[in-house]
Amino acid sequence: MAHGEWTRRDLLRWSAFAGVGIVGLSACQSTGSGDTLTRAQGSRTIKIGIANEAPYGFADSSGNVTGEAPNVARAAFQGMGITTVQASVVPFDQLIPALNAQQFDVVAAGMNITPARCRAALFSNPDYSALTALLVPVGNPQNVATLQDVAAKGLTVTVLSAAVEKGYAESAGVPDSNIVVLDTQDNMLRAVTTGRVYCAALTDISLKWLAQQNPGAGVQVTPGYTPTQNGQPVTSAGGFVFRQGDTSLQQAFNTQLATLHNNGQWLTIASPFGFTAANLPNPSLTTAQLCAA
Repeated sequence: MAHGEWTRRDLLRWSAFAGVGIVGLSACQSTGSGDTLTRAQGSRTIKIGIANEAPYGFADSSGNVTGEAPNVARAAFQGMGITTVQASVVPFDQLIPALNAQQFDVVAAGMNITPARCRAALFSNPDYSALTALLVPVGNPQNVATLQDVAAKGLTVTVLSAAVEKGYAESAGVPDSNIVVLDTQDNMLRAVTTGRVYCAALTDISLKWLAQQNPGAGVQVTPGYTPTQNGQPVTSAGGFVFRQGDTSLQQAFNTQLATLHNNGQWLTIASPFGFTAANLPNPSLTTAQLCAA
């Protein structure tokens, strides 16, 4: 969803998410060595990384770490006997580097599964799928529906730092001079409302949430669509991320994730954050396919 050196950020302690143990934003200390699953089950505690991107993983107004990904992760970990989840916030582009530096054990941030990321880390089975959309001024005066429209009309667009939408915009023909990379959703919203850019590109889930949380901002979200890259349609699906050596943790998590998908609990957990049954990944879609795409 930034390139640059990771810094240890703003470390506040936040309160527990009800009923599932302490969930706080903690200073990034090494999670230690040894088998991660064995260690986590022994201590009944695991550390996750989020990027404060709503509605995937963020802190709410009360300071609780919440969102689709942390809440799904909590439910999966409970099925593995792990009842305490601690969270650290780092910039999105530094989630995988911080994971590999053992600052936490799992990325729970709604991260798209892409070949480049698969070369750096290990992904769960797909957790959700989403379409791409544009955040535009109310009325959409330029009448754009896709990034190809943005390119054709010579408009400017903002994307989240290190997010897949930058590649989508480039593939659609938007020149780099018309792509503004920003580090937070709030800054993207501000860029649209102040006219610095015409629109913002993210998943339709993210943009609908952003517009809903800012009802007086004078923006709307275009219908979601399937983007293309290198002339091919792109299936956008996200998952949880592990270190490449943590196959036992990944496999145990996948077992629990499949249970949540199949018994309806996933939809109960995810729906308060704007996810619907349409966001359940196609059962035939695999992480191997997404990693090789």
